[in-house]
Amino acid sequence: MNNFQYKNPTKILFGKGQIENLTTEIPDNSKILLLYGGGSIKKNGVYDQVKKALSKFNIVEFGGIPANPEYEILLKALKVIKAENITFLLAVGGGSVIDGTKFLSAATLFEGETPWDILSKNIRTLKGMPFGTVLTLPATGSEMNSGAVITRRETKEKFAMGGPGLFPQFSILDPEVVKSIPQRQIANGLADSFTHVLEQYMTYSVNGLLQDRFAESILQTIIEVAPAILKNPADYDAAATFMWSCTMALNGLIQQGVPSDWAIHMIGHELTALYGIDHARTLAIITESHYTLNFEDKKEKLAQYAERVWKVTDGTLEEKAKAGIKKTTTFFQSLGIKTKLSEYTTDYKGTAEIISKRFEERGWKGIGEHGKVTPKLVEKIVEMSY
Repeated sequence: MNNFQYKNPTKILFGKGQIENLTTEIPDNSKILLLYGGGSIKKNGVYDQVKKALSKFNIVEFGGIPANPEYEILLKALKVIKAENITFLLAVGGGSVIDGTKFLSAATLFEGETPWDILSKNIRTLKGMPFGTVLTLPATGSEMNSGAVITRRETKEKFAMGGPGLFPQFSILDPEVVKSIPQRQIANGLADSFTHVLEQYMTYSVNGLLQDRFAESILQTIIEVAPAILKNPADYDAAATFMWSCTMALNGLIQQGVPSDWAIHMIGHELTALYGIDHARTLAIITESHYTLNFEDKKEKLAQYAERVWKVTDGTLEEKAKAGIKKTTTFFQSLGIKTKLSEYTTDYKGTAEIISKRFEERGWKGIGEHGKVTPKLVEKIVEMSY
């Protein structure tokens, strides 16, 4: 196992009725900017619960953060923060609202020329404005990690950011919110969290036996709970399992001491930036092609995955590994998620070349766990995903 240092300072308040504890988690005399998305929290009762819990605080609201948090919109929120002398940020929503809040946390204290530099120059945030979250849509794990992804519509770019200063101080996870989530978003959450685990697991062995078992248990749990939560989002036990699995998939625990990949995400981000395809669905588009074209580097782990997660016992190592790839694609499809780019847009020709060129221009000469996924190989991966 590789050396590592691990610290996750986020406090989790999990279960029914936890929103009422907001009042004890935010410092007294804070002036709060309440951030949310399209307004679903006003329909499902979460908004009223939050406002009631924060009745003693001075609150300013900023709604309308879109599914892929947009830089231009977040700049408007940044102006509010400065004009209103905000001292604490509260994200009430899914990963997009939380990611947007992380950007604002960083941008508020950023002393560079433009906040876009945080993203385009990959500047890590060591200290940001304090913030907490109330999770309403399980998927990204952003409620318990220090990463975020922001889109800039005018340039059709999507970049990741992060740093130790961007952990939420606390996150409230009430599984009861799941019952109001549309099935499409539940499917996205299942696929997103599943791929998060794969990105940290489907690499090569460094004898991180416990980390492998952690990862495999999350994958098995997501597979097990998927039919139940899709059938009945009001099933509290299924919702709790779904929500906690999404958090555990990307809170940093399973990646300690082992190599990570993240090529699927880096390529997938480009598909969202270019076509507006749901993030989770871009991952489903890219996964099979990525694993197929990097088969030799991943076949041992793919075979282990097929055996332990999918119970594939017959065949050679290579046959098991290939079965693991197919099982993954079939799982995405079982969620109602299409796995080819051409199923989302007819304007896909030339996409591979565009993405490859972008990687070259950014100096991304080799991504993945070995740094071997070159822009030319990215082009082949995207072409195979058509």
